Amino acid sequence: MSASYQDLRVWQDAMDLVENLYCETQGFPKEERYGLTSQMRRAAVSIPSNIAEGKGRSTDRDRSLFFCHARGSLLELETQILIAERLKFLAPPRAAALIDLSTKLGRMLNSLIQSIRRSESITRSAAQEKLTAPTGLQEQKSAV
Repeated sequence: MSASYQDLRVWQDAMDLVENLYCETQGFPKEERYGLTSQMRRAAVSIPSNIAEGKGRSTDRDRSLFFCHARGSLLELETQILIAERLKFLAPPRAAALIDLSTKLGRMLNSLIQSIRRSESITRSAAQEKLTAPTGLQEQKSAV
């Protein structure tokens, strides 16, 4: 993982989701400014922020953890979008468009997390094989 977090397609799409969400929440009732509007914006901003932080981590385990945090924030945001739709703050087509973006982003995050976990598993298996493999010295002793 040598490229910048800004080169990650998942981060770019998360930034697009933030931008779209900010536009949509501008029309929310003023009394929601410190309620649902604020919660939705914080959850949305958390997604690309956690992706960037994960990209900056030095181990696969840490990267995976922050990408999982991003996925958690994404699911939180999806729930809040559905709440906004139920409360009639978002028209159904606008809510559906945000959910579609979110679903696409969720698939990307899931793929990224699974890729890291497969890599971790392969690395762990190779390390275990190395530990359990007989050394040349042990083979010589057993042959004598």
